[in-house]
Amino acid sequence: MKRIVSVSIGSSLRDESVEIDILGEKHHIQRIGTDGDIEKAISIIKELDGKVDAFGVGGINLYLTGVTNKKHVIKEAIPIINAPKITPICDGSGVKNTLEYRVINYLRDNNIIPLKDKKVLVTCATDRFRMTEAFIENDCNVLIGDLIFALGIPMTIKKIEVFKVLLKIFIPLISKLPFKILYPTGSKQSENNHEKFKKYYENADIIAGDFHYIKKYMPKSLEGKIIITNTVTSKDVSLLKSLGVDTLVTTTPNWGGRSFGTNVVEAIILSNLKKKWDDLKESDYNLMIDKLGIMPRIVRFKES
Repeated sequence: MKRIVSVSIGSSLRDESVEIDILGEKHHIQRIGTDGDIEKAISIIKELDGKVDAFGVGGINLYLTGVTNKKHVIKEAIPIINAPKITPICDGSGVKNTLEYRVINYLRDNNIIPLKDKKVLVTCATDRFRMTEAFIENDCNVLIGDLIFALGIPMTIKKIEVFKVLLKIFIPLISKLPFKILYPTGSKQSENNHEKFKKYYENADIIAGDFHYIKKYMPKSLEGKIIITNTVTSKDVSLLKSLGVDTLVTTTPNWGGRSFGTNVVEAIILSNLKKKWDDLKESDYNLMIDKLGIMPRIVRFKES
C-alpha cells in the first residue's frame, strides 16, 4: 500500500484520512493540519521521512511562478522543502498548471457550463494562472482578485496584460513576505468577513480559485453562483448549498466525501512516476492525469 501524507499549515479541523484504489493498488491518503505552525509541519515531515511514499504540502506554496515560469521560492518554505531527505515533496503547483486548465475546457466541451461571456472572479491568478488563461481563452469576462484576496485592496484587474506586468515586478518581492500576510493559515481559515467585498461576489457568475480565499469574504448569499475550486469538505459542500450556490465544481475528485488539494494529486503522481519533483514536465502530468482517470467533481444543487 502506498502512503501519501499532506502536511498543511492550515487548520487541523479539516484533517481527513481515506483509502482509495489507484491503478490496482491501495493508497492511504492522510491530511495533517498544523494550525499555522510551520515548525510543527517540519517536525512531522522529518518524523515521517522515508516512511511514506510522497509528501504534499498544503496551506503554503513552496514556489511562486511568474509569467516566465521562473520559480521564486517562498522564503518561509525553504525549511519545509529541505526537511525530507528521502521522501519526495511537492506543493501541487504542477497539477494546478495542467489539471485545472484541462477542467475548464472539459466543462466547455461537455456542455456542463456555458462559459462564453460569463463574468468570472478569479480569487488569485498568481496561484492559478493557467486556470485564468483558460477562462480568457473561452471568452469569459475575467476579474482578477489578487489585490483583494491576498492584500485586502478593493480593486480587481481586468486586463491580463496589466496583470502580467505587475506579476513580473512584484513576484520577487512577494516571495519574501511572511506567507500568513498573503494567505489565511491556521485559525484564519475559519474566519469570514461577509460584508467587506461582497459586491465582487455579487457581480460574478463564476467564482473560481482556492476555497480558503473564496471563503475569506464569502457573503451570506451566493444565490445562483457557480463555484470552481478544489479543497472542500462535506461541511463546506453543505455550507455552499445553504448559501444558494447553483453548481459546485472541484477540479480534484471526490475521495471519501472529500475533495483533497492539488498537492495530494501531485503527490500521488510523484509516488507512481518515481521521479524527482523538479524533473516532472507538463507531459508527465497530463499522462498521469489520463492514466489515473482524474475527473472533476460536479455537484448541481438546484437539481437535488
